[in-house]
Amino acid sequence: MTNYGATLRERLEQDELLACPGVHDPLTAAVADSVGFDAIYMTGYGTSLSKTGYPDAGFITMPEMIENAGNIQERIDVPLIADSDNGYGNATNVVRTVREYIKAGVAAIHIEDQTFPKRCGHTKGRQVIPREEAVGKIKAAADVRDERNPDFTLIARTDARGTGDGSLEEAIGRVNAFLEAGADIAFVEGPTDEAELERIGREVDGPLVYNFVGDLGSSPYVDLSSLEEWGFDLVLFPIAATLSTIANVYADFSAFADDPVAAMRDIDDTFNDQPVGSLHEFSGFPEVVEWERQYLPADEQAKYEGSLGDDPETE
Repeated sequence: MTNYGATLRERLEQDELLACPGVHDPLTAAVADSVGFDAIYMTGYGTSLSKTGYPDAGFITMPEMIENAGNIQERIDVPLIADSDNGYGNATNVVRTVREYIKAGVAAIHIEDQTFPKRCGHTKGRQVIPREEAVGKIKAAADVRDERNPDFTLIARTDARGTGDGSLEEAIGRVNAFLEAGADIAFVEGPTDEAELERIGREVDGPLVYNFVGDLGSSPYVDLSSLEEWGFDLVLFPIAATLSTIANVYADFSAFADDPVAAMRDIDDTFNDQPVGSLHEFSGFPEVVEWERQYLPADEQAKYEGSLGDDPETE
């Protein structure tokens, strides 16, 4: 089994900033992997929306998130960084949460200090637990990492900046405490401008994540070169695939409502213009055929003779 945690740590040790596109399921992850990235991120918001139809407001459960993360990591050949919300309970719940993500084979997770139910880090109404309790959760997560897979990367996130009386000073104090408790990377959610990003870079004593949410949230658009200059190591683009999916499906289906045949032709043409091969090839049918050849009785191959349909081997 590939140790994706070790692969991610090796990449993070390089001087170059690591940018990760966000995906919400194995299909969008497979697309990202075919383009080519050093690591991929599983969004909690997109996972909740795609699996349950509900927004990122505490509706999705730990087993649903871990199942999605495991299926995504199985489908791609690069490390997956996964959202694990607030660990789905207190410090004792975090113990099981981290164990399960490690069993799923992913490279890294981030855990936040929000109360339950949590919500998207760029919506109003967020609340955080006391700092001491949050530190205890990170200690629990770090102990599980050290026991089960020291290569697993633990990212500790605070949403303190976005609470009703939240301050950047409190957020920075929290992530520094999380780093002391054993976190590998610090994640201050929701800085409001470049000055705050620069301050985070100066005052946080460890590797840093920036959550690049674009127009969805309060954090600014900023050049990657500036983030690198300020000391950031990892940039997540959490809702890239989710927004792209919604926007493109809406546009295609709007055309479909007017003229289904013409719209389907346009969809086919657009797909065929991409360098991913046919749908059968992209989805892995040639591999299935090879498994059949290797492991099924020889007479099973007779089913292909004279049958109709695309031949996955010749796509």
